[in-house]
Amino acid sequence: MPDQALPGPILRILVADDNPVVRAGLAALLAVHRDIEVVAEAADGGQALAYAVRHRPDVILLDVRMPGTDGLTALPGLARLASVMMLTYSREPEVAAEALRRGATGYLVHGEFTAAELVAAVREVGAGRRCPVPSVLSSIGGSYEPRETHSHLQHAVAQSPTARSGRAGGPRRRAAGWLDFGLSSREVEVMDLIASGMNNRQIAAACFISEKTVKNHINRIFAKLHSSSRSEAIAYWLGTAREGWGR
Repeated sequence: MPDQALPGPILRILVADDNPVVRAGLAALLAVHRDIEVVAEAADGGQALAYAVRHRPDVILLDVRMPGTDGLTALPGLARLASVMMLTYSREPEVAAEALRRGATGYLVHGEFTAAELVAAVREVGAGRRCPVPSVLSSIGGSYEPRETHSHLQHAVAQSPTARSGRAGGPRRRAAGWLDFGLSSREVEVMDLIASGMNNRQIAAACFISEKTVKNHINRIFAKLHSSSRSEAIAYWLGTAREGWGR
């Protein structure tokens, strides 16, 4: 769901990935947040360096393996221009360790984080704090254990400006509340994107899943929330449904 008006400057993001579907998904996911703007998209490390000089982003989301100049090669130069968070399918311990050694501020592996966690990590990195993913830290000898999806999701949502809104009842309930209804962490993520106004194609791109999988998630969400349409589910999600509705 899009954030309410937020204080402070807008975080300028550069996305570097050779897969155009991944780039489009990340841009769609981040675009619904008012404190975040994707200023450029690059298909390799060379483009990322050129665009970083031109656009001066605050945070760069950088893939590891790309044709031409790969992410690790471009990383030292990019790290001198902005905070860099690796966002990749590569979870090899030596790759993660090398990325952190070359200046990456964080390292996230596709499939091991939710949309809410990604946004929270972007904000952490944009604020100048390190935000490596726990499972990768564990694999390279760190002290973190692989994440529990529910607890990390709850933390990310609790820290978001949306969750801290002062409106009566809040724009949405805590993730824990929705988990009480039997929603999985992925279903919470999908419902959040539905409420933001995304269609199935956009949700599929943002979550890196197929449209068929999105439809399956939506059908399960509707059943658990006792809703028969998108508008009913959104009304319930935003806390505007009538008392007792959906029980």
